[in-house]
Amino acid sequence: QEVQKKTYTSTIDGMRKIARNEGVTTLWRGLSPTLAMAVPANIIYFAGYDWLRYSSKSPLSGLSSDHAPLTSGSLARIFAATAVSPIELVRTRMQAASGVGTTNHLVEAFNGIREMVGAHGYTSLWRGLTLTLWRDVPFSGIYWWGYETIRAKLTDAREEKRGRSLTLSDSPQQARLRSQSRENHTETFVDSFTAGAMSGAFASIVTMPFDVGKTRTQVYRDGSKSAVGDAAAQAPEELSMVRLLTHIFKT
Repeated sequence: QEVQKKTYTSTIDGMRKIARNEGVTTLWRGLSPTLAMAVPANIIYFAGYDWLRYSSKSPLSGLSSDHAPLTSGSLARIFAATAVSPIELVRTRMQAASGVGTTNHLVEAFNGIREMVGAHGYTSLWRGLTLTLWRDVPFSGIYWWGYETIRAKLTDAREEKRGRSLTLSDSPQQARLRSQSRENHTETFVDSFTAGAMSGAFASIVTMPFDVGKTRTQVYRDGSKSAVGDAAAQAPEELSMVRLLTHIFKT
């Protein structure tokens, strides 16, 4: 019974068992650091993307409309993920903790991180950042490239259906942006929803293994090693990304 309580066959099954065994509010564990992380992360990410993508002063201003979204999204995500990585470490440890009652999981997470910093230094606050970047950077690049590409195709198809040409005067990108500015609310919603859903789903599928590796690395606790200094007993979470994911795949 104890094993079954901690064995999740699906996301819904996991949520149901967590709510039943640890309380419904446990499903929102880690909300406070998530909110603290959301503001700076989104400011850096979206403001950075807009500046890199559209500013004439951006070092990427010379890129084509095919490469600019991918590169801008990737760079913006690097800056945002690096800035909030320590806060995400707190959130991940809180969410991974188990137990009910009066346990203060935020304090418990901070205590564990303080011990980790004392043993390995402040750079350990960015533990898992490499794997986070392996997840977030390709996700953002694929997402923005897919979003803008699909959005452009939908706009082109609508204009062709109306018998208009997007390339009569200005560049295709300028004409397309002008056409999108004349869309009604329904067209904008449908196109944005479709492009966002398709590109987001594809990017998630591609980068999901790195999310698993990132979480395993961040929740790993040094005390779980069976023998300190024994290379043979080195935990998989201490290995390189490729070796960690290979270990997960094999086991």
